[in-house]
Amino acid sequence: MSVTRTTCPYCGVGCGVTIDPSGQVTGDRDHPANFGRLCSKGSALGETLALPNRLLSPRLHGKAIGWDAALDEVAARFADAIAQHGPDSVAIYGSGQLLTEDYYVANKLMKGCIGTGNMDTNSRLCMASTVAGQKRAFGGDIVPGQYEDLEQADLVVLVGSNTAWCHPVLYQRLIAAKQKRGTRIVVIDPRRTATTEDATLHLAVKPGGDVALFNGLLIYLIDHLQTNHLFNSSVTGLAAAEEMARAHLRTLERDTGLSQAELYLFYDWFARTEKVVTVFSQGVNQSSAGTDKVNAIINVHLATGRIGRPGMGPLSATGQPNAMGGREVGGLANQLAAHLDIDGTADRDLLARFWKLPRVADKPGLKAVDLFTAAADGKIQALWIMATNPMVSLPDADVVRRALERCPFVIVSDIVADSDTARRAHLLLPAAGWGEKDGTVTNSERRISRQRAFRSLPDGVKPDWWAICEVGKRLGFSEQFAFQGPADIFREHAALSGFENDGRRVFDISALDGITAADYEGLKPFCWPWRKGEQPTARLFADGRFPTPDGKARIVPVAPRPPVHTPRKKRPLILNTARLRDQWHTMTRTGIVERLGQHRPVPQLHIHPDDAGDIQSGQLVEVTSDWGRALLIADITADGRAGEVAAMMHWTAATGSGAEIGPVVNPAVDPVSGQPELKHTPVSIKPLATRWQGLLILRDPPVTPPKAAETLIVRQPMEGAWVYRLTASQYAADPSTIPAPSGAEFVSAVDRTRGKIRWAAIRNGQVEALFFAAPADQKLPDAEALIALLALNPSDPDMQASLLAGRLTQTAPRSPQICICFGITQEQIETAIAGGCQTTEALGAKLRCGTNCGSCLPELKEMIRHAAIVHA
Repeated sequence: MSVTRTTCPYCGVGCGVTIDPSGQVTGDRDHPANFGRLCSKGSALGETLALPNRLLSPRLHGKAIGWDAALDEVAARFADAIAQHGPDSVAIYGSGQLLTEDYYVANKLMKGCIGTGNMDTNSRLCMASTVAGQKRAFGGDIVPGQYEDLEQADLVVLVGSNTAWCHPVLYQRLIAAKQKRGTRIVVIDPRRTATTEDATLHLAVKPGGDVALFNGLLIYLIDHLQTNHLFNSSVTGLAAAEEMARAHLRTLERDTGLSQAELYLFYDWFARTEKVVTVFSQGVNQSSAGTDKVNAIINVHLATGRIGRPGMGPLSATGQPNAMGGREVGGLANQLAAHLDIDGTADRDLLARFWKLPRVADKPGLKAVDLFTAAADGKIQALWIMATNPMVSLPDADVVRRALERCPFVIVSDIVADSDTARRAHLLLPAAGWGEKDGTVTNSERRISRQRAFRSLPDGVKPDWWAICEVGKRLGFSEQFAFQGPADIFREHAALSGFENDGRRVFDISALDGITAADYEGLKPFCWPWRKGEQPTARLFADGRFPTPDGKARIVPVAPRPPVHTPRKKRPLILNTARLRDQWHTMTRTGIVERLGQHRPVPQLHIHPDDAGDIQSGQLVEVTSDWGRALLIADITADGRAGEVAAMMHWTAATGSGAEIGPVVNPAVDPVSGQPELKHTPVSIKPLATRWQGLLILRDPPVTPPKAAETLIVRQPMEGAWVYRLTASQYAADPSTIPAPSGAEFVSAVDRTRGKIRWAAIRNGQVEALFFAAPADQKLPDAEALIALLALNPSDPDMQASLLAGRLTQTAPRSPQICICFGITQEQIETAIAGGCQTTEALGAKLRCGTNCGSCLPELKEMIRHAAIVHA
């Protein structure tokens, strides 16, 4: 066996990964996205291969069936719905976890063969505003720059991006450039995050203030003669944008929440620095004004010519590994494949001729939020969900639940059967996971890379592209889906990109339309476009030419406007949603790795001290909006602005029952992009007295506990067992909330005087599970000590009785891990700092923390600074 080169399945950086014959995962030193670096999540990929509760056969209404029967059922349900209700009664909801080849055939099935635009993706929640803004400005969904621009810039502006946690490898490239070249870093974010630790300037902008901030910058640049008069011949709309921006200049400080001194310092730096890169991410996109925010950022780069040249330009940092690849093949409901326009008659005719179909979809389909609302209203008769968990990721999750309950037939293709969404499916299809997939992905700098399989498919598991093609054949389109493998699909995708393309569409990889299977297998990373007879083009627009009818870019007039829903007396606080450093989306993979759960093990609500009142850190709190509620653990911190709270989006019914934030989140959407307002939800909070606590330890793979009123149940992997911690506002929890093993004998003990409950589940003489419950003011046994005893497989009744009694040697509470790569705890780091390690370099030399992926470096700096303050 030789080393396999593939890509990481997490964020849009698109890091290269190598797998050696022993299964060891390392960064690919030859991949231009990461040059060998990996973040904590990527480094732990090898630990996510053996998933608990892996879906290994199709299941119809909970019963295992064969693939032929399953695909016959999908085709029949789709055909019946189309015959009775029309093509718009069926839909596919995909994911940036799909490979481009999967996306291509799904889009071909829906928008080509079936003729409906109802093919959307969770990229709608991630990058749709960027897509819309780039199309308005450039005439196409095109990221102009490269990652290397971060290393060549003199000023890097990070807007709505906690890059240190969400794109750690890019962040480490930026910090290395700062150390080498003195690059200034400006972070524009309402919250103080790990990213602000290395910022030269942090602008804690008011939520929704981005348009006003960049409009103000545009006026400053115009007034200080910083517009590029040579480049202005390549743009239109500057006068209209200036007029609109000036109309709101008087309220700039109010709209941004920033002082005049802060604003002018940033504006002066931008004006005096030629090489400026502006990186923006979900804090910009996930807004009811997201598209306008994107255009406000692009406007200042177009007006000053800071685009298309080394070290300058706007750069969208994509959230998912193949969000851009999906967009290339029409994964969004308002797109067609190969960047063709669904609203354009000529484009539709071109695609129909290429696919040899009489017609293709002639209008946009339903975007994500509207799609599930339509299903909840009974308008969708068959819905196929692939590689995503909309019950957790979409706003107003109760509508998603009603959609899945009301839709007559829901298919879910996934790798596990126990996601919040999969549990509501009529048919489950077992899909290939990372390490088993074969195809291509495109990262945030337009770089296409191969994702190669290095594991055989488990029996009963199939790739998504194969399942889609088999359904297409059953619906009568055998010619359109006669693919033998992903290389065939990629060839057609490449050929379509160049078909009758006169240069109007920048996306063009027609140089590969005849690629052989062997060359496809060995394909090295490249940036599009790669036109026939040319070399790949990395950086675009330096010549001032754009794919618009007149060849000019558009500076788009945009005006500040408040979010759709704003705080009021009943809901006085703003909820922001964010991401954890070491977890990915809904924790299907990362949530099974013990070390990835050590840094932030519980779902928290971050509350400013001015808003906390009597709430204490560690207390159970309820956060409520007009759409739903969640239970979280309070964290009182001044990292955010007063009047604002923040919660992480990862927790699900399986990993944090009660803590799911989706039901709380505001479902308002951007009118242009359809992207939801995930960063701005009016909420109220109230403390819940913690009267009861529980500890459950299971040997078996994890299960999903049922919901219980005012009870938070958090799951963690630990030392080969699964630990559930329960926190409730009642003295006695409903026993039905405890996910007990089935088929076991239960031995219990109840101390009614002290309010304690204990039981052990015993199967074949071996303890399979332990449960302890007590009032909040009493101690529970130590989980690590219990697990250590369970590992001994105690069968002696006296030992089992000791377990049940909880008579164990108490161990010191586990210190949180700060450096996940090397397992270095907070206690170890604090000891080293007290012993004289006053720099991150000194800590790295002593403990190795911060010397691998670098994700912990911001926190190490904060700990050093805090220690200096305490001992000053």
